[in-house]
Parts: sequence; C-alpha cells; structure tokens
Amino acid sequence: MNVMLVQSLESAPPTVLFQQRRDEECSAVVERGITVQDSFNTVCAIEYLKSHNVNPKVIERVLLHPDQRRKSSH
Repeated sequence: MNVMLVQSLESAPPTVLFQQRRDEECSAVVERGITVQDSFNTVCAIEYLKSHNVNPKVIERVLLHPDQRRKSSH
C-alpha cells in the first residue's frame, strides 16, 4: 500500500458509521453490559462484555462514548 495513502488514512478524522445489528444475542449482551455499567461500574461492565467475547472496539464505544451508541429498539 502506498505510504502516503496510509498516512492520510491515519490522519483522517474518524467517520462514524452505524450498521444495522444482525445478531440479536450480541445486542442483548451489549444492552446488559450497559445495565451493568449503570448498576455497578465500568470495570464490571468491561469484564462482563469481555466474558461474552464482545469486540473491544464495541466495548469502548458503548461504555466510554454513550453518544455514539445506537438508539435502543425499545
């Protein structure tokens, strides 16, 4: 890959793209993780989500950047 292209991609501001959830079970796990964070603390929520093999980037987004969460379907 072209070095300049890689550098420009690295310096580009992040684009927030939301994809439709396809896995309802994973969605439920993430919702429970958010509930754990609200009821206990962030560390407990991280451990809960990690124990359910949630992608670390998803964990970071939903727990540390609530403004970037998808809207609940409820």
